[in-house]
Amino acid sequence: MDHLLAIKVFCRVVEAGTFSRAADLLDIPKSTVTKLVQELEAHLQLKLLHRTTRRVTVTMEGAAYYEKTNKLLHELEDIESNISNEQRTPRGRLKVDMASAIANFILLPALPAFIQQYPEIQLELGVSDTNIDLLTDNVDCVIRGGELSDTSLIAKRIAELKFVTCAAPHYLQQHSTPQTPDELGAKHRIIYYRSRKTNRVMPLRFSNKQQSMEIQQQGSQLSVNDSTAQLTATLSGLGVSQLPLFMAQPYIDNGQLQLIMTDWQRAAFPLYLIYPQERHLSGRLRAFANWVMDVFQPHRPY
Repeated sequence: MDHLLAIKVFCRVVEAGTFSRAADLLDIPKSTVTKLVQELEAHLQLKLLHRTTRRVTVTMEGAAYYEKTNKLLHELEDIESNISNEQRTPRGRLKVDMASAIANFILLPALPAFIQQYPEIQLELGVSDTNIDLLTDNVDCVIRGGELSDTSLIAKRIAELKFVTCAAPHYLQQHSTPQTPDELGAKHRIIYYRSRKTNRVMPLRFSNKQQSMEIQQQGSQLSVNDSTAQLTATLSGLGVSQLPLFMAQPYIDNGQLQLIMTDWQRAAFPLYLIYPQERHLSGRLRAFANWVMDVFQPHRPY
């Protein structure tokens, strides 16, 4: 048995969920994948996987084995990459997670330039408004906003996102245009953003030179847990929203959205590129981090 190859194959089966998909990803016969996993289990005298006709699930022992060996495989890959001048020619797999709006409105439109510049980096992008655990999910880095509480992570501030309060013109024609937060909270429908992780509805926040206020209606008619869905709901005339300016700007420019209460601003939202302290800063991660800083440059006031 090629021990190292068997470990690599086992890890890919865990990630792919089936032997067939793992074989396709590795470009080797399914029979070879099956044989190597069976030999690895025999060597360890442990059952690593539960097999059904549709899917493979990991045993408790298999999950522990995957967590440790996958980390070692990444470290080995980084060592080999450095030795082979990977710093000059970044290559290999890079797993990145980010929120839906960041992916769809900023990163993905700019991504062709990155792929052209670094053709040997295989990007695996996770797109979700759910915060993930970098170590548990074996992700190289994430792009996330808000205040940071985990001091075990390295965070590079890449942007300050401005928010605006807006609504569709046809909604405002039907319901009038609010002039103050109090009027907005008392007389208007608000489309709230709801956290996937906590299910908590996020209030609308406002500040001017004299005071700061929050609005959170009890029993609100509509809340969504995806920022792109919040934009769609606002465009559909379902109510008033606070949206990141980078999402709203194209629709403000073409008249599909209208800014309101411009004297009342929401504080800018810090955005970070985050990665674990123990994660070796490989050439591919360094290349991606530098590229991200350039992409978000227009969103930094400093």
